[in-house]
Amino acid sequence: MSTGFKSRSDSAKAASRQRSVQREVDATDRAKPRGRSQAPMQAGARKYPVPPFPKQHHPKPGEEWALDPAPLYDAPFWQGSSKLAGKVAMITGGDSGIGRAVAVLFAREGADVAIVYLSEDRDARTTKAAVEAEGRRCITLRGDVTRRAFCRKAVEQTVKALGGLDVLVNNAAFQVHSADFVDLTEQHFDTTLKTNLYGYFHMAQEAVPHMKPGSAIINTGSVTGIEGSKDLIDYSMTKGGIHAFTRALSGNLIGKGIRVNAVAPGPVWTPLNPSEKEAGDVSRFGARTPMKRPAQPEEIAPAYVFLASPQCSSYITGEILPIIGGY
Repeated sequence: MSTGFKSRSDSAKAASRQRSVQREVDATDRAKPRGRSQAPMQAGARKYPVPPFPKQHHPKPGEEWALDPAPLYDAPFWQGSSKLAGKVAMITGGDSGIGRAVAVLFAREGADVAIVYLSEDRDARTTKAAVEAEGRRCITLRGDVTRRAFCRKAVEQTVKALGGLDVLVNNAAFQVHSADFVDLTEQHFDTTLKTNLYGYFHMAQEAVPHMKPGSAIINTGSVTGIEGSKDLIDYSMTKGGIHAFTRALSGNLIGKGIRVNAVAPGPVWTPLNPSEKEAGDVSRFGARTPMKRPAQPEEIAPAYVFLASPQCSSYITGEILPIIGGY
């Protein structure tokens, strides 16, 4: 009987303690001002733009020079340390966005760079000048990565002009929303798959015969390939496929000493999204992330340096690295 009484007494005291904690928290909550939202997170070396952005909608394929505000890619705080000295890198979609930022940091780390792009000549010239300002060589290759013949030619021209191929960054992508699944046309679906999957496959298959042990392939995936997106069914499907392609190809190429990894970004301020979304949605782009802003390209590019450099990631292959702002 005494044990039962003590048990009831202890439980009553525990319940009283819980109510005491509850009263303290309730009082604290009541004392806090209402309606004050968390400010966008700034944890980098400089302050990055936050929504709302100017309303804008750009024609495909999207050009960086037309974006407002201009994406930040030059990473002035990044100090190179020869992580890619003597390497040759090819970057698809390298004229703008993540591709441009990666090109700049690769050059700062000692690599010569080949830029593959679709039709954005002005952006490509800007990227080439940025790479050359780092003291490295750069060639630009205009063409369609969905076509196998172009991919073969691009690899051959890179090897001939720059002396080899050590790092392939598959980054070119096509993305356009379709709010209603039944409105997703076969042409739309086919364009997304051909660009995002065939392009990666063709480039990798053409590049591998030229790569030596210690080389690396880095694919650009997406948070949509992890979580899906109801308005980007086709795009999410391809990005999930890229993640699977990365894991499968990494196992296949281990015997050749070639590492294969992927970066899966969340929202990033590049030409891809302002040419995909309606103007009002562009204005709020990235606001729903825990950091309440999109990433800038220079915040994503260091991950590519890490995965490209055998100094940093020689024991890493088959991995998907999400950079998604706290999701």
